[in-house]
Amino acid sequence: QVQLVESGGGSVQAGGSLRLSCAVSRYTNCMAWFRQAPGKEREGVARIWLDGGTTGYVDSVKGRFTIFLDKAENTVHLQMDSLKPEDTAMYYCATPGGWQLTSDYCFSVSLKEIRYWGQGAQVTVSS
Repeated sequence: QVQLVESGGGSVQAGGSLRLSCAVSRYTNCMAWFRQAPGKEREGVARIWLDGGTTGYVDSVKGRFTIFLDKAENTVHLQMDSLKPEDTAMYYCATPGGWQLTSDYCFSVSLKEIRYWGQGAQVTVSS
């Protein structure tokens, strides 16, 4: 079992920044952030393969969002800069679990393969 506890989020004006944090109870080498806006499907936003530190982002957030691990606190963060109104959504940290996942699998894992989810954090960006 992996428990994911999120913190952060909130409301900000366009162009501002927010940071989401996800405390992970047990090591897994693949972590991700997803988001879901009202009336839309949940989409993967950022992923990190922790064995190599490699990261991947959906095109709409590249250059603005950064996913990284605080190893000392076993916490995965999502730093969100230059926020836009279209970033407004509920954000979830997630992992398929496991510690021997390949990077190829990590960056292609689908919603159905995610076994563990955080409770969600609301991000609202006003224009």
